[in-house]
Amino acid sequence: MNSVDRNFAPALDLDDRLADAITWEHGGRLWPSGEQQTLTCCRVIDETHDVRSFEFRTEDGLPVRFEPGQFMTISANVRGQSVERCYTISSAPTRPFLLSITVKRVPGGTVSNWLHDNMKPGSTLRAYGPSGAFTPTAAPATKSLYLSAGSGVTPLMSMTRASIDLGLDRDIVFIHSARTPADIVFRDELARLAKLSPRLRVYFVCEGIGDEAHWNAPTGRLSLQLLSQWAPDYLEREVFTCGPAGYMSAVRTLLLEGGHNPARYHQESFDIGAGVAAEPEAAPAASDTFTVRLSRSSKSFTMNASQTVLSAAKKAGVAVASSCSQGVCGTCKTRVLEGTVDMKHNGGIRDREVQKGFRLLCCSRPTSDLVLEL
Repeated sequence: MNSVDRNFAPALDLDDRLADAITWEHGGRLWPSGEQQTLTCCRVIDETHDVRSFEFRTEDGLPVRFEPGQFMTISANVRGQSVERCYTISSAPTRPFLLSITVKRVPGGTVSNWLHDNMKPGSTLRAYGPSGAFTPTAAPATKSLYLSAGSGVTPLMSMTRASIDLGLDRDIVFIHSARTPADIVFRDELARLAKLSPRLRVYFVCEGIGDEAHWNAPTGRLSLQLLSQWAPDYLEREVFTCGPAGYMSAVRTLLLEGGHNPARYHQESFDIGAGVAAEPEAAPAASDTFTVRLSRSSKSFTMNASQTVLSAAKKAGVAVASSCSQGVCGTCKTRVLEGTVDMKHNGGIRDREVQKGFRLLCCSRPTSDLVLEL
């Protein structure tokens, strides 16, 4: 590791210490991205009137290694149909025997409502291993700015909890936006963590005061004036943002107007907890047609070069596990045994997996006939 003031330990130090903390004599291991596990619910916690945290343990009871900010893909049976959704792990990897997701009940939300109505201690579900590149280890920094809204607080909460557990006392300004004070997820815990770590500063801004007549923090929305007041050195900070798409767009515009370097801006690239995002826009139409054969079932189908392999497989009636459809979650990761594809992903697959022949079907288009390990 490069020489650095330990009082300003960058995120890379967090990654190194996590590896040491989790791989111990109890048999800590990596839960591979794309591998399924059965999780048992241990506890359900009401965070707000419409947000709950669900804590799980793995079927084998062993600890699991993941990076703060990553997510897992859960598979639920809703009204007789298998449905998959991505949810950020809100717990810290420093406490690897329990995994928690924090879910907002969304009107009309298939899986969020199912979790709120059905998940209780003792219930089980299947989940795919942690994935995602929205982690502080991807962008080591001496000073960070966390900006979140609504349930987008979850990956940043995992990062903050891990930093506190490891005693890093990192320089973090954490600004969370909510509709009212009653909608602030982890409000009390964030205040407590700020007392434990002097260089963690937490601020809230709410659109309205709701029923809290004595609310003495700002109301409205995050502005450049508020940001400059709470983090006057924001231009020097690595920024991590998560929340509804409109919020993230507004934050990015605000930072650009303030002169922040876009290279130091990171955001979660799909709508946390809200369900499946839209499939990437198709490439220009192509006339080439290819044959895709499945090695395990011996089935085959034809597809156009302008289609993603995932969309073509689903149209052909082939069951392929998938969720985000943006090359983020890694759920549709499949080994290509023969042939080539053009893959444009968003962090859902690692270089070593690509070298072993794996591809994300949701963002891969064929450039030849294919044989898939399905």
